[in-house]
Amino acid sequence: MPTLATTVDGLRFPNPFLIASGPPGTNSQVITRAFREGWGGVVAKTVSLDASKIVNVSPRYAKLHAADGKEVVGWENIELISDRPIKIWIEEFKKCKDAHPDGVLIASIMEEFRRDAWVEIVECCQDAGVDGFELNFSCPHGLPERKMGSAMGQDPEVLSEVCGWVAAAARKPVWAKMTPNITHIEDPSRAALKAGCHGISAINTIRSVMGVNLETLRPEPTVEGHSTPGGYSSVAIRPIALRMCAEIATMIRSEFPGRTLSGIGGIERGSHAAEFILLGADTVQVCTGVMKFGYGMVREMKDELLRFMEKHGFDTLADFKGRSLGYLTTHAALVDMQREKKADRADDGIWSGDRFVEQSQALAG
Repeated sequence: MPTLATTVDGLRFPNPFLIASGPPGTNSQVITRAFREGWGGVVAKTVSLDASKIVNVSPRYAKLHAADGKEVVGWENIELISDRPIKIWIEEFKKCKDAHPDGVLIASIMEEFRRDAWVEIVECCQDAGVDGFELNFSCPHGLPERKMGSAMGQDPEVLSEVCGWVAAAARKPVWAKMTPNITHIEDPSRAALKAGCHGISAINTIRSVMGVNLETLRPEPTVEGHSTPGGYSSVAIRPIALRMCAEIATMIRSEFPGRTLSGIGGIERGSHAAEFILLGADTVQVCTGVMKFGYGMVREMKDELLRFMEKHGFDTLADFKGRSLGYLTTHAALVDMQREKKADRADDGIWSGDRFVEQSQALAG
């Protein structure tokens, strides 16, 4: 019988499905609910030392619907990190661990480029009993004027220094959460691992403008008649997340064997999780999906992933982790493969440029 239980960086997860940092982990009440519903772990909403600087606006969400007008395929938010005081968070971290001592609780933290601030928040969170840390280097729209979030994550040198500070202070596993708003996601990921992080989380949301209301002519979400680029999520970003996770996993495999990856981006089904694990993820995280379907969605996700494992004869997640990475290669390599195949067979059905045009015209009628 397959098992979903897995140990990652010394943390024992009953299954690989984690609540991603965001609204579904915004306080102790919803975090404990997630544990009751059967999630493998929770990454709490990002905290900082001075919540008075965090001011959210409303409305702060916008949705992209499929052609049927019902299914949400894209979701944009302009929500910042938690605006609740760190004192309250410390109390709630303790409360969560008291209620669910076996539940894996990971603190997502973000600070300015000051060593003492990062060390302080690490020390107070781990004293409260959290099981690990996720460093938020990836929020795409919040506090860039303070060089926080993706503004920090896009600079490997700065990121490396911060990761070194945290690694020296933390007694718990540390993951660095990567921004997709960068050309080569391997660069900051490599910097984080070199500086001592145990793993990488990827990806956060993609910087976007959801759309323009053609009645009001205002971009959405509209706040006092104006808007700002926000973070795009939901199933529409999954192909991008898969590509970036594969790039990170390939780099980890060749340069940092044993380090880990938590995959994020448009995961709403057990089959989606299987894709991320096949491309090298150890765990997967869900945020927007929970906002769409509720915490109970994890039950069907677990069942579907188990059915996939039974179908292929996999007993553990390790049996198929990274199994599909070897099938990703360069376009030049694909060309060489087809040339070799064509040389072996006079007519192998490969569409040359001319034949592709002919076939396309025939299919078009």
